[in-house]
Order: sequence, then structure tokens, then C-alpha cells
Amino acid sequence: MRAVVFTGDSTLDLIEFPDPTPGPRDVVLEIKASGMCGSDLKLYRPPAGAAFKALGLKDSGQPVIAGHEPCGVVAAVGNDVDPRIVRVGDRVTLHHYQGCWTCPQCRTGWTQMCDRTAVVYGVTGHGGHAPYMRAAVETVIALPDEISFTTGAAISCGTGTAYGALLRLNVSARDTVAIFGQGPVGLSATQLAAAMGARVIAVDVSADRVEAAKDFGAAHIIDASVDDPVEAIMALTGGKGAGKALDTSGAAAGRSAAVRCASAWGMVCFVGEGGEVTLNVSPEIIRKQLTLVGSWTLSSAAQADCVRFIADHGLEVDKLFTDRWTLDQAEAAYKAFDKQAGGKGVFVN
Repeated sequence: MRAVVFTGDSTLDLIEFPDPTPGPRDVVLEIKASGMCGSDLKLYRPPAGAAFKALGLKDSGQPVIAGHEPCGVVAAVGNDVDPRIVRVGDRVTLHHYQGCWTCPQCRTGWTQMCDRTAVVYGVTGHGGHAPYMRAAVETVIALPDEISFTTGAAISCGTGTAYGALLRLNVSARDTVAIFGQGPVGLSATQLAAAMGARVIAVDVSADRVEAAKDFGAAHIIDASVDDPVEAIMALTGGKGAGKALDTSGAAAGRSAAVRCASAWGMVCFVGEGGEVTLNVSPEIIRKQLTLVGSWTLSSAAQADCVRFIADHGLEVDKLFTDRWTLDQAEAAYKAFDKQAGGKGVFVN
């Protein structure tokens, strides 16, 4: 089969690989959808090998198939796979980390935090930008018929990451939530938080993205390129601030504003990767009794819960996707996605 490999300096190649076969406790997926995530650009853009060094990962020196948002149909299973867990023909998405399965982190579903270092599909292990993919049976998440393969792909990382952050914030219908950044993760968070009953204030520096947030359930939108978002949020909340705030942008300005807009006894979550921020600790955190947390994707159990939540609420996650491609169009797809001018892209087979 031919599959996508990032070759450095914003280039990629379609390389021939043997069709995968399952080990004893593996499954092989026939990939139906493989999402393109902003995190992929951290591997696509740098010179060859530089991304691994920057991320603190070991580079095997061998080509790795890209794509950490896979979704598809089980095409084969290993000899030791219990049919009560998964069978050939099942529709599934994946928790895209393979761990040791024995340490406390893995045993509680937090495989990305494996004490012995996890394999990350699409980064250190073969991913979903291919016709077929092998994965450990422990990473399989059932996908009900009412959820599309493209939605399942989004749940594998971007939308699942948003859900995990909202769980960290314990969002409910009692809350006003300010969400900074309205890219795919931010729009997912807006849609999910609104479905949880929260009043959502959506913030971005792009007029197009804040307008899109209306369709995803935002009660209020703020174009931060025009208005000071903290002042605007204070006006919307009677001067109290937002009880919950989430930064998905990873930008210093977004992170700072998320902290400054939070109310006394409020809670702020950072989910956008990379970058730095400077905070005025006493007035912005200590004297507001603020709780500041980080959130790194989500556990496998929470991912299964996210699938069920989206199905039960009939959420239109597919609205995230503005571009659909085939693998043969991979070069053009990533050149377009690298501009970060549209929404989310996905390969469909």
C-alpha cells in the first residue's frame, strides 16, 4: 500500500509499505477517514528529524506513516483478540497511543502518560494516512452507526481533546465558559460546551472563525482583533468575569486573556500546545483564588464517553470539515492545510 510520510521542510511523500497484518493482540483497520490536525504541522514543517528533537521523542530513522486521527472498519484481528471486544466488520475509532498496558497510567486509560513511554500513532508508530493501519486492540473505541467515520476521526484527537478539557473544567449548565481560539479544537469545545448547557463566549482574532462559532452554539462572539476580549467578557458578565475559561490557541495573548477574564474562584484550562505566557501571579491568580489546569487529549475511557455524548446529542461534528481529500492528493492537501486559512481537513477512502 502507499501511505503518507512527512519528509521535512513542509514536504511529504507517498511511500510503498507492506500491507499490515495483525499480531496476536492487534487489529488491522481499513481506514475510512484520517483527520488532519494542527499537531501534524509540527511534524510536517520542520527539517527532517528536528520535530522529534523539539518534542523530546526518539527518532528511529525509519519512515513513519503520518496521521493520528484514524477511523475505519476492522479488517482483521489477531489470534488473542476476544470477539466480545471487537470483531471483523466493526466500525471503530482509536485512542491514538499504545502503552505498556501495565503501569498505573495505562491501566486507568491514560496511555499517553505511560511510565515506559507510549507509542504515538502517526508520530512514533504508523498512523492512519494509509489504506490500512495496525493498532493494539486496547486502543479500539467502538463507533456507533449514527456517527460518521469523519466524526470518528475528529474524536480521535481534536474533538476528543476539546471534550477532555471540558471534563477537566467540570463544565455544566451552571457555567459561563469563555473559549479562546475557534479553530477545530475551539469550535469543538464551543459545540460540546453548548450541548452541556453552558453559556459559551467564543473568542478569536479571525472574524470568519468567530462567525462560525455562532453555528456551533456560541451565545456570544468576540472578535479579539477589534475588541479587547477581557473588557468584552466583563461587560457580558456584569463585571464578574467568566467562571470557566479555556484556551485552545496556544498563543500568549489568548492564554493571558483567559486568565484575566476569569472570575473570582474561577477555573482556567490550557489545552493549546507549545509557546509561553507571562502571568501577573498575585492579582491574576492568587488573589482571585483561581484554579489553573492543563489538559492533554483525554483518556480512552473519556474518548468512549465522548463518542456516546456526541451520538446522544446528535451533534454535527462534521461541520468542522471544510476540505476532504484522497491520499493521492496528500501533497496539495497539506500545502492548503499549512496555510491555516480554512477549517479542518480529512482524508477519506
